[in-house]
Amino acid sequence: MAKLKLRGKDITNLGYPEGKAVGMAINVMLKNYRRMAKSDALQLLEDVLQRQDHYANHPVLGKIVTTLRPNGVESFSIYHLEEQAKYYKTYGAKGIENGAIEQMDTAMRLPITTTGALMADAHHGYGLPIGGVLATENAIIPYGVGVDIGCRMCLTAYPLHEDFLEKNRSKLKDLLVEHTRFGFQGFRRPKGDAVLAREEFKTIPFVKKLKSKAAAQIGSSGTGNHFVEFGILDLQDEQNEFNLPNGNYLAILSHSGSRGMGAAIAKHYTELAMQQCRLPKEAKHLAWLDLSTEIGQEYWLAMNLAGDYASACHHQIHERLSIALGEEALFTVENHHNFAWKEQLADGTEVIVHRKGATPAGKGVLGIIPGSMTAPGFVVRGKGNAASVFSASHGAGRQLSRRKAKNSITRHELKKVLKTHKVDLIGGGLDEAPIAYKNIHEVMYAQRDLVEVIGTFSPKIVRMAD
Repeated sequence: MAKLKLRGKDITNLGYPEGKAVGMAINVMLKNYRRMAKSDALQLLEDVLQRQDHYANHPVLGKIVTTLRPNGVESFSIYHLEEQAKYYKTYGAKGIENGAIEQMDTAMRLPITTTGALMADAHHGYGLPIGGVLATENAIIPYGVGVDIGCRMCLTAYPLHEDFLEKNRSKLKDLLVEHTRFGFQGFRRPKGDAVLAREEFKTIPFVKKLKSKAAAQIGSSGTGNHFVEFGILDLQDEQNEFNLPNGNYLAILSHSGSRGMGAAIAKHYTELAMQQCRLPKEAKHLAWLDLSTEIGQEYWLAMNLAGDYASACHHQIHERLSIALGEEALFTVENHHNFAWKEQLADGTEVIVHRKGATPAGKGVLGIIPGSMTAPGFVVRGKGNAASVFSASHGAGRQLSRRKAKNSITRHELKKVLKTHKVDLIGGGLDEAPIAYKNIHEVMYAQRDLVEVIGTFSPKIVRMAD
């Protein structure tokens, strides 16, 4: 009889997690069962996976069980995808890459999925695609929320107009440099905030370790596509909620999230979810936590804390700049993505709605959908469309990956585009060049049934990470 031959792919196809468990399974089988037929060996390994308690004390196979239970995880469940994806509405389908559609199809085959939608700015991500909206039953997917938990847009308008900006460009550029921080930079003397006194920093052991980092980074912005910018808001709706006449106003628009704290929470709970919820390889990043469990409730609290922390960061950014301007704000609008909400569908079903790179667009809900550093953003009012799970896009969406943008766009091209649109850029990389993004007007047209525009925002002075 030929000697047993096993590959890592054979083991992961059974549902084993990539890593130590696969290596241990192969080593144990080749060392102790090398004369066994491959089909019998795989059947035995599948039985070990399914009945861990039965094999836990086995003198040989117990070694495999030990590697299947890292970090104190006592047990896990194996789930299979449904054969057919549930129906979901896609907006702007012609501009969405196949990778994002495939990811959404996979998410719609999860046994916990109720409904979903794919926004017009969608592109490939981890687990749920960017621009993916997924409603689940009493379960939350950390990668369905995303790494930058509670990332958001925030816009503040002032009783100043376009002529003020043009006359004071140099001063406004200095204000952005002096009063904003990005990436690893933080303020020498960060401001305090009520969010830092939250109980979650005391009652959740993992979150407790993140408090000092959160305190040091509060009021700052992330890297990548995060920004703070001065621009001109053009109100176009006589019935606007701000009781202001139509016309142009100086405004500040910021985009950032929960910084290092949110990223750490996402990583930690994603790992726990993937240990406890085993899915086929193509769906492994969609592992979920049951909200009826202690760990599910713990993540829910940590996620909401991170979202409130992100909001506090924006409020501090706008407060610092308002003081520097010496002006009182007329109004502020903010909305967030990379989050999960407890909501009801049109038929009354209670669900958890994940919006990864998508924003709430319930009836009358205000939001901001940005374009790029040279394309306009839009202040919108949600129409409450049930087909989109009461959602809209969170921006224009990328048409070039960061790597492709860096390799195909030159600094000269970027400068030319900025000059054409009369935009001053402080910091920023080629991966954030306007050419890397989809046409925001096409995205807005694709979701005309989801939101109505009440104002446009034109960027003029943009600050990003150096």
